[in-house]
Amino acid sequence: MRLTILGGGGFRVPLVHRALLDDPTRAVTEVTLYDTDPNRLRVIAAVLEQQAAGRAKPVAVRLATDLDDALRGADFVFSAIRVGGTAGRVADERIPLSEGVLGQETVGAGGVLYGLRTIPVALRIAERAAALAPDAWVINFTNPAGMVTEAMAEVLGDRVIGICDSPVGLVRRAARAAGADPDAVRYDYVGLNHLGWLRSLTAADGRDLLPGLLADPEALGSFEEGRLFGAEWLHALGALPNEYLHYYYFRRETLASVAESDEPRGAFLDRQQGGFFKAAADRPEDAYGLWERTRLEREETYMAESREASGGWQRDSCDLEGGGYDRVALALMHAIANDRRARLILNVRNRGTVPALAPEAIIETVCEVGAGGATPLPCAPLREDQLGLMLQLKAVERAAVEAAVFKDREAALRALALHPLVDSPAVAARILERATGHTGTQPGHAGTQPEHAGT
Repeated sequence: MRLTILGGGGFRVPLVHRALLDDPTRAVTEVTLYDTDPNRLRVIAAVLEQQAAGRAKPVAVRLATDLDDALRGADFVFSAIRVGGTAGRVADERIPLSEGVLGQETVGAGGVLYGLRTIPVALRIAERAAALAPDAWVINFTNPAGMVTEAMAEVLGDRVIGICDSPVGLVRRAARAAGADPDAVRYDYVGLNHLGWLRSLTAADGRDLLPGLLADPEALGSFEEGRLFGAEWLHALGALPNEYLHYYYFRRETLASVAESDEPRGAFLDRQQGGFFKAAADRPEDAYGLWERTRLEREETYMAESREASGGWQRDSCDLEGGGYDRVALALMHAIANDRRARLILNVRNRGTVPALAPEAIIETVCEVGAGGATPLPCAPLREDQLGLMLQLKAVERAAVEAAVFKDREAALRALALHPLVDSPAVAARILERATGHTGTQPGHAGTQPEHAGT
């Protein structure tokens, strides 16, 4: 199989490459890396070459700076772009923070701004993929993943599938805390990207392990989500939320923590990655070692503000491996290519799974995957609090897509003002005005930074 990675100069591309090297089937025979930044592309190519050193029959890697060339003949396409680069993320976070609201990359005003800048580029990619590789499956990593996948599905239909590593990480951590084999449990997970809940965890003998876990403060304190949300709140919820729901449930605490931090996450990554790419370009023979050290620092500081807001604690060593989404993507590819039935949590069209949402709306839920793609499985009814958040955030996502597609400023304003972490049309209007001037973010505009700089 031939795999194309759009955003091939992205920092996390070596994680995908590592998963391919570790795949005993060697199903992928060639990887094409596409990026608009040739310098980043060369650095990542050096990392991959050193990572593959000593491996028998390493995966062939080809570099491309032309999108059409990269797409032709692909069986699978990973879209992992960062429109505007890390500098765009810095603005997405700082502009909302200047108005006293959160500006996280995929959550709140920052997520909306990032979506407005990204969707036009993602749609162009979808159109070229449909024209040049109509039989390929497009697997979307690009954030905000739910919003971007929904836009691309207007062109590609069910042949685009969004993935995220947060849900599978939650399931595995919860299973270990409950004393179960993560590979042997069944689960009910539903929501939107970065807004979902694990609502059952079923052992091989049919027992639901989640009620016992939620009633055990010591077990809850043994893993990330338990420490983030606290035993009392999790027991009251009756479910385990995705880690990103911390921004909603503990908005004040997280905002205070961000305000007290030395720099927002985006600024840290911009500085860190800028340093890595410069150092690796100057010392290409050390590219892999530099990448590995930078990757570990990145993982250690992941969601640092939320961890500080919940008492301050360090991530467990088992959560510092990085990726997770790379293994989900590999499992998804195998299931489709070999018609090997698998159950995965994916971003797909709703198709009645959540009756209150439109059939074509993208949700994040448990799917059965085979040669025909991913089919969402039935799930238990949502609680009112869960459904309420989903409905409000889906309205935000759809307004952002409308704004980007039709260059509609009113839709962009609606997307920002309706977000529960903004909740003020006046603040939303100021954020939109400042973002337009600072980053080129506006409905239908891709901004001034490299369009396909990898994540």
